[in-house]
Amino acid sequence: MVHLLLAIIYVSFISLGLPDSLLGAAWPSIYTEFGVPVSYAGAISMIIAAGTIVSSLQSDRLTRRFGAGLVTAVSVAMTAAALFGFSVSHSFGLLCLWAVPYGLGAGSVDAALNNFVALHYASRHMSWLHCMWGVGTTLGPYIIGTVLAGGGIWNQGYRCISLLQLGLSAILFLSLPLWRAHGSTEDNAADNRTPPLALREIVRIPGAKAVMLAFFCYCALEQTVMLWASSYLVLAKSIPAVTAARFAGLFCIGITAGRALSGFLTLRLNDAQMVRLGQALITAGAAAMLLPLGGFAALAGLVLTGLGCAPVYPCLIHSTPERFGADKSQAVIGVQMASAYTGTCLIPPLFGMIAEHISPAAFPFCLLLLLLCMALSHESLLRGKRA
Repeated sequence: MVHLLLAIIYVSFISLGLPDSLLGAAWPSIYTEFGVPVSYAGAISMIIAAGTIVSSLQSDRLTRRFGAGLVTAVSVAMTAAALFGFSVSHSFGLLCLWAVPYGLGAGSVDAALNNFVALHYASRHMSWLHCMWGVGTTLGPYIIGTVLAGGGIWNQGYRCISLLQLGLSAILFLSLPLWRAHGSTEDNAADNRTPPLALREIVRIPGAKAVMLAFFCYCALEQTVMLWASSYLVLAKSIPAVTAARFAGLFCIGITAGRALSGFLTLRLNDAQMVRLGQALITAGAAAMLLPLGGFAALAGLVLTGLGCAPVYPCLIHSTPERFGADKSQAVIGVQMASAYTGTCLIPPLFGMIAEHISPAAFPFCLLLLLLCMALSHESLLRGKRA
């Protein structure tokens, strides 16, 4: 039964990744149909991000009351409904409206699943589960592309994925007894004896500010690379657009493959060592982009950066119960998710302005600055634990 529940959680992580890359894949078709500027994708993305921040901050309260299994099932159902809403929308305003439940559902399931796995499974499973998220982000654009290549419209791609999410939601509702049998009943009983922590109380926990900054910087770095790497390669390194796009895709594949490998490395290295290893690889990747060694070094640096990103996020999350206590982990993970989404919401547009008004060649310098802040906050966290 334990293995069955783990299999369901693995599929849930694929489901978590499926919607994340849909908007970018479908937007060239959407904005031409609706007759809106291409930049309007940013508005929808920010609405989704705002929803994820709100639901992440409420995850502790919701999980204490209803349990991780029910929160996950309802959140996936919300996401399925929002995707179906996208599929029947024929105006930009409706997309903005459906983006609200889209974000609320995504944030809840992310925080609930990550905390449940951090509490009940070994670090290797956290890495492999986030590898499944990478599989989902790869499948989403593939489904959209297949529909469009077959003569369909973008709405049909969204509808297909909404039906997949709906099927998963049904499986999750049927699996609720498994979640309770795997310890969530006792966890909820313990949780309900103490009130949920308010945001100001969470922030006052020793180490909370440092881990929030680490998540902010990591996700800002990851999303900045995903959004701007291709443009940097073309504008700053004079690499052909087709080659740049292919290697920008390899960054995501590097994260996915790196997390598959990280699961095995965690058998030898602890979470802190894995995070440091990832940071070292990101440093090497950014340095390769800076060195005057031509376009090949920049391309290799991008792949190295993807491999370096792989262990950081899952290992930071997995260490949360040990570092802050199982009784506080859901609250802290909720704040970590909110910090992560804030980073993805704010920093990539900021770099866009830097690229436009200063130079796209500032890309690796921005990555190194974010990496430095992340590394300093992580080391501060470790020093606090030793003290």
